[in-house]
Amino acid sequence: MRQFGLIGYPLGHSFSKGYFTEKFDREGIDAVYNNYPMASVQEVPALLLTNPLLEGFNITIPHKETIIPFLHSANEVVKTIGACNCIRIRDGKLQGFNTDVIGFELSLKKYLKKEHDKALVFGTGGASKAVQYVLSKLGIEFIIASRKVEGNGATINYESLSEDLLRSSTLWINTTPVGMHPNEDAILPLNYDAIGARHYLYDLVYNPAETRFLKEGKQRGAAIENGYDMLIIQAEESWRIWNSIE
Repeated sequence: MRQFGLIGYPLGHSFSKGYFTEKFDREGIDAVYNNYPMASVQEVPALLLTNPLLEGFNITIPHKETIIPFLHSANEVVKTIGACNCIRIRDGKLQGFNTDVIGFELSLKKYLKKEHDKALVFGTGGASKAVQYVLSKLGIEFIIASRKVEGNGATINYESLSEDLLRSSTLWINTTPVGMHPNEDAILPLNYDAIGARHYLYDLVYNPAETRFLKEGKQRGAAIENGYDMLIIQAEESWRIWNSIE
């Protein structure tokens, strides 16, 4: 039986195991997909040692960046953004890929309009880097906001987001785990009254389906989208990578 899985911590929010288990059953694939919760990425060598038949695995919060030193090779997207969420194992070598990029791009375009030409990206982690890559590719200007401000001036804190900036930035993207199950009451500290009908709020969180972040946008007439479609697209891209003969 072929073996695949997911590493990250915690993993109680993830639908990946359920998705792949259902896929394997539906398509008659002799394979299994397991969750491997690990608080530290330093546990990866032990995982590989105890699971020698593992052909590949996905990576989620908080290891998308810290997994990089363990890779033997990486594709150009991973090299560019410094984040990896998919690993293919060939001849004992870890090959790094990023499927968040294609997943986010195709999902974002569902409600994307010309008026969404200025974005606010909330969060600075691995998922944020994939989002930034896509926005740059699409020619969408963006500002990164976070609780922690990096010394290079690339980010600003939430308190620095003026009402005018919130109004003029018609695309808001949450890449943080804020609002994710089981902390569904959590919400980013933003002035949501700045949202209008021209806004598009995208939350990479997909459990719950509507975070408080998305509900605030919906109540004010904005277009909203969660990360479920992104999950499906990136999962199928991972499966393609694991089966590729490249």
